[in-house]
Amino acid sequence: MSASYKKIITIDPNVRSGKPCVRGMRITAYDVLSYLAAGMSSDEIISDFPELSQSDIQGCLNYAADSEKHTRLLLSAEVFD
Repeated sequence: MSASYKKIITIDPNVRSGKPCVRGMRITAYDVLSYLAAGMSSDEIISDFPELSQSDIQGCLNYAADSEKHTRLLLSAEVFD
């Protein structure tokens, strides 16, 4: 998988409280991923947000995949009761 999302997904504490955003805009990776999860196509998202590109959307998907790769399950002490 390409790490090219690192040029697309930016984190700035002054933009959307430091949430991962697309190229410093106020559109978060979460926003884009939510639209995709709701069934919107890339073309529909770009139609609603013309400042986004297909590369931006692919960058959000790559970011999500990479984030999931680094997710770890932590068990609570309550599980052992």
